[in-house]
Amino acid sequence: MRFFLLLFFSYSLFAATLHLATSSNPSRLNPILATDSSSSEIAGFLFNGLVKYDKDASTIVGDLAEDFYFKDKTTLIFKLRPNITWHDGAPLTSKDVIFTYETLISPKIVSPYSANFRFVKSVRAIDELTLEVKYTKPYFKALETWMMGILPEHILGSDANIMNSAFNTKPIGTGPYKLYQLEHSKNIILIANENYFEGAPKIERIAFHVIADPMTRFLMLKSAALDIGSIEPMEYERQLSKDFFEKFNVYEEISRSYTYLGFNLRREKFKNPKVREALSLAIDREQLVKILFFDHAKVCTGPFLPSTKAFNEEVKAPKRDIKRAKELLKEAGYGAEHPFVFEIATSNANSIRPYAAEILQHQLKDAGVVVTLRVMEWQAFLNTIVFPNDFDTVLLGWGLSPMPDPYMFWHTQSDKKGGFNLVGYNNPRIDKMIEESQEIIDKTQLDGLFREMFKVIVDDNPYLFLFIPNSITAVDTQIQKIEPSPSGIWHNYIEWKKEEIQ
Repeated sequence: MRFFLLLFFSYSLFAATLHLATSSNPSRLNPILATDSSSSEIAGFLFNGLVKYDKDASTIVGDLAEDFYFKDKTTLIFKLRPNITWHDGAPLTSKDVIFTYETLISPKIVSPYSANFRFVKSVRAIDELTLEVKYTKPYFKALETWMMGILPEHILGSDANIMNSAFNTKPIGTGPYKLYQLEHSKNIILIANENYFEGAPKIERIAFHVIADPMTRFLMLKSAALDIGSIEPMEYERQLSKDFFEKFNVYEEISRSYTYLGFNLRREKFKNPKVREALSLAIDREQLVKILFFDHAKVCTGPFLPSTKAFNEEVKAPKRDIKRAKELLKEAGYGAEHPFVFEIATSNANSIRPYAAEILQHQLKDAGVVVTLRVMEWQAFLNTIVFPNDFDTVLLGWGLSPMPDPYMFWHTQSDKKGGFNLVGYNNPRIDKMIEESQEIIDKTQLDGLFREMFKVIVDDNPYLFLFIPNSITAVDTQIQKIEPSPSGIWHNYIEWKKEEIQ
């Protein structure tokens, strides 16, 4: 702890530094390759897309693009803002957007984000700042696709191996911050981009401290060595004094994420739907929420979040029924002499999930199920368990955008290297529904189809949908200009100021 406090004071020698923590080393600070939470979070400060959501997370507005419109149902026009420069001073042009698109669809890279561009027929430059995007057919996420960070053609255009490029740890973007220093397992320092097109951020530096241990992150927050940090419900309820709430403002909202236990459906033991249903009936989701979160979460009932119209409120979480669970397991050939055995793999990067795994292990024991646990460091978990699909089950979570796209998680074609269909879900009916949904522009019709998908997926039990946590964020009172909104607190971070203690 003393080491981190020394770091805090040394970085405070620089004016206006925002101190944050990240639970793991970023793997690639390249927006088209950033699939882990640490990489995505940091890359978000360094890169821009053509468009973004507004602070209410309800309307798409321009980012690098100052204007955009549909010429017809399959033709989209973007007009880039003039005088935007990359961090190295080179100008942003239409060539960069075309290069990003061509890189994403190239067989030389593996990225789950490539799927978002599967209906793009062509991208061409009308002039240096104007682009025409043609789609093969109407696509309900045509605009949201272009929230992907844009890459610099003048740097990466001659790079033969973008997957392992030096750019991934020395990125050049257009964003409000530039990478200054990256020390693995120590610190990542960003500095303000003085030439940012919306104006230089008021806080000059952001220091990400890489701290794998959740308790250390919490102690650093309590000691004010961090300016902003997440608080777990038990910490909030039991471990914070009155002094803390005088030092920090606390913001709480339902998150746009859920946690699930995913079955590896490629393995024979999980192909029997009776087994999956039995495991679902053997757990008590309400107890999970009560023990882990007090009143700071809700039970998750399916793949789309309650804040969206894709949510099917008629689908309820199953009630625990140990008797029926045992009956189903017996029908599948399991019992006291031959128990069903499997492993739950998860990471300690999220402080709640190892405890959730222990509770699930205990609950499933009541149905005669034998569960072993494997808790790993985040990068090792991703590289040796998740991406190679070498698991029985994974305890993981997804963060979802306001406009969900089931293709990335539930379509058979997303069951591939680098894809987000991690569990190998394959349902021809769902594939067909997803394919139909892609070209439905009418929002009411689309929401109705999503609600139907919701029920079919839940009935198949590819996941055990567990809980939707609240997001509890503490912000030092020195940080000014915070404006909470439906999208959270970060929408206006370039306007934040940090009041320095004299």
